[in-house]
Amino acid sequence: MSKPKLKAKGKAKPAPKSADNLGKSIMESAQQIWLAGLGAFAKAQEEGTKLFDTLVREGVSLEQKTRKLALGKADEVRDAVETGVSQVKERTQETWDKLEKVFEDRVSKALGKLGVPGRRELNEIAERVEELSREVRKLKPGRSAAAAAPAAKPAAPKAKRQPKAKPAPTAE
Repeated sequence: MSKPKLKAKGKAKPAPKSADNLGKSIMESAQQIWLAGLGAFAKAQEEGTKLFDTLVREGVSLEQKTRKLALGKADEVRDAVETGVSQVKERTQETWDKLEKVFEDRVSKALGKLGVPGRRELNEIAERVEELSREVRKLKPGRSAAAAAPAAKPAAPKAKRQPKAKPAPTAE
């Protein structure tokens, strides 16, 4: 609603006084605006410092959480890499073992084709030589067991050269 207009009765105020009042009024308004601005600045400065401190605390907290998470992930990655490396090592060892076995089998087969006795045959020959040495010691009672033993050792290389030696007949 609009205010009713009042009619001026009587004497009119002099113009200079009203201009003076208007100037005063403008000055007071400007002063109030200035003071309000200073108050707002002080308030913003005070709250800005509090806000800054709050943000710093939150940043520290966030950094700690991030570090914990990053360290946890780093440990997980390290464990995963170590597991992968150990699996690769196991596979490599298995492959190497298979390769060695294939190589040994092929070498053994080639030596067998050339007539070179294998481990099993050499062990059988060594057992046969020991058996024969015992038989010889039994046949020669005059010699001691210690003297007969060195004689048996040189006989072993001769037996290796003849892998298919027939057993000697035993006297019973």
